Amino acid sequence: MKIQISPHFVKELRIKTGAGMMDCKKALQAADGNMEIALENLRKKGLASADKKSTRLATEGIIDSYIHIGSRIGVLIELNCETDFVARRIEFQKLAKNLAMQVAACQSVFYVSVNDIPQYIVDNEIRIESGKEDILDKPPKIKDQIIKARVDKRLKEMSLMHQTFIKDQNIVIQDLVKEHIALLGENIKVRRFQRFLLGEKIDSN
Repeated sequence: MKIQISPHFVKELRIKTGAGMMDCKKALQAADGNMEIALENLRKKGLASADKKSTRLATEGIIDSYIHIGSRIGVLIELNCETDFVARRIEFQKLAKNLAMQVAACQSVFYVSVNDIPQYIVDNEIRIESGKEDILDKPPKIKDQIIKARVDKRLKEMSLMHQTFIKDQNIVIQDLVKEHIALLGENIKVRRFQRFLLGEKIDSN
């Protein structure tokens, strides 16, 4: 027998996830009324759905900006979606602002994803790691594994999508975007960003 779930409880879960009322009710019933379990199950379901939407064309969206306190760091970011309707949603605009803030906070991030990193940079990282003294005497197979792991870690450090969200240390940016895909029902893509540092590249001579 399914337990009775109060409408207030269903509404609370809907606000937290953006899922439909019936989906929230079913999730709570399946979790025996446990809000945290229902929330996690809906989140997993939403991320799976988001993966399917992530291949759809996204040509609408907004260009947003963030200026850090003191006006010494600024960021411009282009965030794309499928329709102008979603581009006007407050959730979408808030996501753009949070992503711009993330870029401002992560000085080592220069690319949206690992796939955007030029091959010459990847090759340079491999060359650097291959020459480190602590692996010179390792067997070739072990050495290759260590180099790959270190290079992968370095490339992720340069990628926005692999950063831990500054407002929630339990989620990375890639999953934050997926959650908004699930919430808004459209593909969302970070197209590009540019960070500006006051005085950067000014020749002091």
